[in-house]
Amino acid sequence: MNALDLSLHRSGISRASHGFVRRAIDVVLAAAAAIIFAPLMLVIALALLLEGGRPIFFAQTRVGAGGRPFRMYKFRKFDVRCDSHGFALTMAGDDRMTTIGRILAATKFDELPQLWNVLKGEMAIIGPRPESLVFADCFHGGFEDILQYKPGLLGPAQVVYRNEAHCYPQSGDPLLFYREVLFPAKAKLDLSYYPQRTIISDIVWMVRGFLAVVGRASSPPQTSIQEQG
Repeated sequence: MNALDLSLHRSGISRASHGFVRRAIDVVLAAAAAIIFAPLMLVIALALLLEGGRPIFFAQTRVGAGGRPFRMYKFRKFDVRCDSHGFALTMAGDDRMTTIGRILAATKFDELPQLWNVLKGEMAIIGPRPESLVFADCFHGGFEDILQYKPGLLGPAQVVYRNEAHCYPQSGDPLLFYREVLFPAKAKLDLSYYPQRTIISDIVWMVRGFLAVVGRASSPPQTSIQEQG
């Protein structure tokens, strides 16, 4: 199964690589984080089980490095009765979220299972956020260059758009807004960083990512974003 038609861009994204040093850092940090957060993940799993039952995890196919699809894991935020192939975006005040799900969305703890994706080599600690197949068509006009880089848990776009769910205008089509405004904004941010990245700058973004999770990083001005729509 192919995530998208790469025939026109094969030469541009075939260089997808991550580097031995970055991979070593990813493995060490992901393993350490998995051990440190194991008790918290167990509590989250039990809370989800008691609140709504199985499944505890949400798995979705995402576009990875080189355009190759992979299964990305999260803790489930939505009610178990929700269609797993439903609306592709999570909005502010999304009524599909459970009580535990809202806590996970606010803290980003729903992303912790992706440590497994990092250990498997499908994701990195720092990298562009992997898109779902619904938005695979957005990788054109130069944005396909993002696929040269392994997707990550943290990075410039994840930090700046930490509260992405609040960026959508109250009227209009959210899917169209994402394709025409948010995706290009995030893609340009990523493409301005990753071609010049260094190990040190990646470490800086790890720190900034942690600060964003605890609410110490600023979000983009919502007014200016909405005006672009």
